[in-house]
Amino acid sequence: MSGPLAGILGIFAMLAGLFLLRIPAAFVMAMVGFVGFALLTSFSAALGMIGTEIWNLFSSYGLTVIPMFILVGEIVFYAGYNDNLYNAAHRWFGRYRGGLAVTTIIASAAFAAICGSNTATAATMGAVALPAMKKFHYHPVFNAGAVAAGATLGVVIPPSVVLIVYGLYTGQSIGKLFFGGVIPGMLLVCFMVLTVFILCRRKPGWGPRGPASSLKEKLGALPEVLDIVVLFGIIMAALFTGWVTATEAAAVSAVMATVLAFLRKKLTLKGFIDSVTDTLRISCMVFMIIVGAVIFGRFLTLTRLPFEAAEWIGSLSLPHGAVLAAILLFYIIGGCIMDALAFLLISLPIFYPLVLGMGYDPVWFGQVVTIATTLGSITPPVGICCYIIHGMAREIPLTDVFRGGLYYIPSYIVVMAILMLFPYGTVLFLAELVR
Repeated sequence: MSGPLAGILGIFAMLAGLFLLRIPAAFVMAMVGFVGFALLTSFSAALGMIGTEIWNLFSSYGLTVIPMFILVGEIVFYAGYNDNLYNAAHRWFGRYRGGLAVTTIIASAAFAAICGSNTATAATMGAVALPAMKKFHYHPVFNAGAVAAGATLGVVIPPSVVLIVYGLYTGQSIGKLFFGGVIPGMLLVCFMVLTVFILCRRKPGWGPRGPASSLKEKLGALPEVLDIVVLFGIIMAALFTGWVTATEAAAVSAVMATVLAFLRKKLTLKGFIDSVTDTLRISCMVFMIIVGAVIFGRFLTLTRLPFEAAEWIGSLSLPHGAVLAAILLFYIIGGCIMDALAFLLISLPIFYPLVLGMGYDPVWFGQVVTIATTLGSITPPVGICCYIIHGMAREIPLTDVFRGGLYYIPSYIVVMAILMLFPYGTVLFLAELVR
């Protein structure tokens, strides 16, 4: 059996394990990768590969950045900063038609700037926003769609766990990836807000106006979000200046988040213990996905499938833009059927060499592919954010939640198009300023 054919069979075996046997992505990637490697070499060589890869992975100092940033998000969650963010945004935007939906998106963006996870953002902001919009008689489709779409910002806006893993896997600077994601994240927020206004103009009854707040009330709500602004500013400033590494910036922000939460009496001892427990659980899940992806990636490398695919596509003499569009379409579809992080790590060994061979910047590609895979979080059949929202508001049918999320798909498409047309102005300009 030829190497590329073995790689194709391995991919089909992995997909069968995922969707037919319902094996978690981390374990099915590891099993298929190990078995495939053993068949192409030997059992002892496969064991040696696993031992070497796991040791190299978990002895990496840079990997500690993941639990540190996750801990920051968990501390912020258990300290209840989500309520402060939502209340402050509501004071400023609640009086407009669809204002609560705008409030949800902006508050989600602010929470995402610390959290880095779409599922955590969905659960956190959903608990605050869903009852509030129901109270003001927002249409269920409009209500659920705004929360689900806003939750996806947790992956796009830095610090993002997906961008961290992408940087570790590809060897790119996490600081450059974070700053490269600032403008794409802001663009996505702006187009989501624009979507809300367009929907309210077409369907005025979906988002009634809320009560107006005085200027004193608006200004009085700003100190409530000061801690989040300080934490985000410290993370980005430290990375921008190059004074500290990404891991050190994450550790400092985790300590500061804990100290601030305790000093302001927002975090109890039980809340701190729960945040550490959740951090361990989420970090273990992320690490297992990385391990499985690395093992599967070594198998694919051995089959030479990524290189054969790159050579084959190159021989077609297609425009690079057409090839990139096909790759992004593949990522959009893949993000619809499995976890974005797992799919990203499975596909990088195949597409990353091809993209570099076409001359695209790896930092820019990380931003585009993150947005493309994140789109799957609000699209059927495995839109994880939609399932979380449905679980928190059982009275809203799952079909309505997905329907609400679909209204925001054009926002993603437009942002990806802008990034493709203006790569330097949207991503590389800020990324190249990082020392």
